[in-house]
Amino acid sequence: MTSTMNLGKQELMDSAQASMRSKLAVQDWTDREKLALTCRALYDEGHNSGLAGQISARGDAPATFLTQRLGLGFDEITSDNLLLVDEDLNVLEGDGMANPANRFHSWVYRARPDVNCIIHTHPLHVAALSMLEVPLVVSQMDIAPLYDDCAFLKDWPGVPVGNEEGEIISAALGDKRAILLAHHGQLVVGATIEEACSLAHLIERAARLQLLAMSAGEIAPLPPRLAREAHDWTLSPRRSVANFQYYARRALRHHPDAI
Repeated sequence: MTSTMNLGKQELMDSAQASMRSKLAVQDWTDREKLALTCRALYDEGHNSGLAGQISARGDAPATFLTQRLGLGFDEITSDNLLLVDEDLNVLEGDGMANPANRFHSWVYRARPDVNCIIHTHPLHVAALSMLEVPLVVSQMDIAPLYDDCAFLKDWPGVPVGNEEGEIISAALGDKRAILLAHHGQLVVGATIEEACSLAHLIERAARLQLLAMSAGEIAPLPPRLAREAHDWTLSPRRSVANFQYYARRALRHHPDAI
């Protein structure tokens, strides 16, 4: 006999979260492996733009982070060719140099102790939307993790290799997990690599949906209470882990050399 048909929505949500924590299978990867798999997964989803874009994750030592080597595309990143750098982008481990644009990562990490991973890319639909100088509009359930969690920088500060750009971008991001950069691209941050990877996938989908919807008519807003509920439900840590596990498995099928 059923025992859940009379339960309220919140009770069912709490029960489902508990089941996800105990029953979802998780493959254990190192941070280097997670970063490499994220690069390959995002490459497959159109986040490649030549050598543009950076991914980073905090290192074990304070004021250090892992990032990719300048000169390699996202489809060439492996767990072995990542660099460990300090705030000034001096290479502590690995060969080559970091992208000079990684400087604004240092500013974000300083401003946001809660952030452990940063992903900045120029995917096609995000880049197209950025040219219109309009904020991201979240009005569909799949992209609810970005609801009221995506900032907007309308004034393009130019190539982000100076400290000025780091100050501007980190201030504009504020306490959000994402930001649409006009005439530029996107930036997402996460408490974990898994969370940032999930948000990077979603923001490109969100931009594509918005462009399609704008071409057909006026976008209707979500009811705020339900949108916040969906945001919290779809952005729970275990959901981010499950999303990442799928993206990583798919990336490994296409790119077995990543790790």
